[in-house]
Amino acid sequence: MNVSKFEGREPVSMIIDADTGIDDALAILYAVKSPAIRLEAVCTVFGNIDVDQATDNTLRLIQLAGARDRVQVVKGASKPLEREFQGSTSHVHGENGIGGAVLPPSDQLPLGEAAADYLVRIANERPGEVTLVLMGRMTNLALALRRDPSIASKFRSVVVMGGNVLVPGNVTPVAEANFWGDPESAAVLMEAGLPLTVIGLDVTLQTLLTRDALDELGKTCLPENAPLVDFLKDSFAIYFDFYQQVNKLDNACPLHDPLAVIAAVFPEMVTCTTLHASIACGDRLTDGMVVTDRRVFPSVGNPVSFALEVDADTALEELYSVFK
Repeated sequence: MNVSKFEGREPVSMIIDADTGIDDALAILYAVKSPAIRLEAVCTVFGNIDVDQATDNTLRLIQLAGARDRVQVVKGASKPLEREFQGSTSHVHGENGIGGAVLPPSDQLPLGEAAADYLVRIANERPGEVTLVLMGRMTNLALALRRDPSIASKFRSVVVMGGNVLVPGNVTPVAEANFWGDPESAAVLMEAGLPLTVIGLDVTLQTLLTRDALDELGKTCLPENAPLVDFLKDSFAIYFDFYQQVNKLDNACPLHDPLAVIAAVFPEMVTCTTLHASIACGDRLTDGMVVTDRRVFPSVGNPVSFALEVDADTALEELYSVFK
């Protein structure tokens, strides 16, 4: 598959929902720079860090990318749907969520509307037009669906980074962080009838960014993108170290959130399988587990499209291309 075949497509109108940490930041920068995407807003949510820090990181990042006049930032939920926030993951993303990298403050202000209300409004004003990519806990959309269930059919598509089907979890033996962090919200999405695609650990763990590739990108990127790549190199240092410790990756890390954005625009990058699925809630050991009914005649859960295979090389090529 050649990246050049993607040229000439109509840009996809997109809203990202993020707990803006390290890989979220790369995903947002990709969305800003990609000619295939018209990024309209970034909604923020707790997760990697608290929602205030996520919002501040997002505002600074949008400014770094030169997009403050065209990308709105919308502050969202500060805690799970029915639980308390368990705290940030500073051992993964650093104290400020972006690996300790320092970005200048932005004078852009968040939109004066809660993220859940914003999603309800946009879905109703522009049915069938907007692709929504959720890269953190799914609380904002779950709240929006509780306020207006009819919006489930009004997004062009909804792509979620989270979950795991055939591989282990990364927080517990069976659960991925975004689903574990607010399983009730994940369950709302699974039951809502959304045009939903799940990009989980089954494919993100196969799509690896290396320190060498990032260094090489710093040498080959366009001059106007050099500050963005310099930021990424600073930000990802702690991320590479973390994945060395927990996954034994050698100067490499999975591209969780960027792959979700890429797959939202180029679905041919992944091979999906529709499975009947539900989310485990209420048990400490299995909270956030994706329970799939893979029997010949499934009867538990709702049909959901899960990415189980990925063209990782082409996805990486696409990611790098927007900076060159």
